[in-house]
Amino acid sequence: MTDEKPPLAMTMGDPAGIGPELALAAWRARAPGDAPFFILAAPAHLSAVARRIGFEAPIIETEPGRAAAVAAKGLPVVPLEEPVDAEPGRPDARNAAATIESIGRAVQAVRDGAARAVVTNPIAKAVLYQAGFRFPGHTEYLGELAKAWGEPAFPVMMIWSETLAVVPVTIHIALAEAPKALNADLIVRTARVVDRDLRARFGLARPRLAFAGLNPHAGEGGAMGREETTIIAPAIETLRAEGIDAIGPLPADTMFHARARARYDVALTMYHDQGLIPVKTLAFDEGVNVTLGLPFVRTSPDHGTAFDIAGKGIARPASLIAALKLADRLTR
Repeated sequence: MTDEKPPLAMTMGDPAGIGPELALAAWRARAPGDAPFFILAAPAHLSAVARRIGFEAPIIETEPGRAAAVAAKGLPVVPLEEPVDAEPGRPDARNAAATIESIGRAVQAVRDGAARAVVTNPIAKAVLYQAGFRFPGHTEYLGELAKAWGEPAFPVMMIWSETLAVVPVTIHIALAEAPKALNADLIVRTARVVDRDLRARFGLARPRLAFAGLNPHAGEGGAMGREETTIIAPAIETLRAEGIDAIGPLPADTMFHARARARYDVALTMYHDQGLIPVKTLAFDEGVNVTLGLPFVRTSPDHGTAFDIAGKGIARPASLIAALKLADRLTR
């Protein structure tokens, strides 16, 4: 990429997690042609993390409009207004305001034309909840921020890799609540967003969507559950009538091996772990969390804050780098 396009806006994530050192590592691993990016963070905190992990990165305080011009000289950092006082591996709710500010300002930078996509580092939801954060996670909060565009947003979480892409229909809720939340309208709305964005952003002329069943053996004809016949199959029929290429419901235990994956472009699963376990098993370092259904592109690593290894300099930046590359690809 050349500097003709705006840079990518990266969020800080939880400052006590591995996000700051991943940002440093991603800057160090940059190659010719990679999209420049800036991070919304606290410069002093990033400098302290760099010293701790033995990487004296040049930290350049800047504004979004100048980030691309200085990216070759150092990591461009747009300072936050909220204070950051974090020790690696020690999450603290007092840093929640800065974490939230980083997300909001990254989205605003895209809206202002100063950035072309948002790349988020991992947050700790429980820490934000302690500070009064009322959204289940990143995906839902980004949907709220998207309202500033003046158009309704229906955010959909997709974990994407070259090996497998999955979309959980129900996301950040307790497993016991997932069957209660599942309904045909939710499946149809989710699938419509997936089909539209795979066409518009990923360039697939006719995306192939495969739907998992909720129950073992996809219900075994009703012997192990009725959701397949009363909810999932009718939703699939509605989608087919609209011209969407949809198959299922399929038994979840046999739809993720290599031959099965060749039949579809994305798997829609009925609850969070049903889809995220296989994709993180097959492509943990290459997986990218992509939020579909927004008026802007957002990508993220497919892992969490990893407080247990934060500040040790051993966190692998592969997923964050993949998120940067995908954000660049989707906004070219």
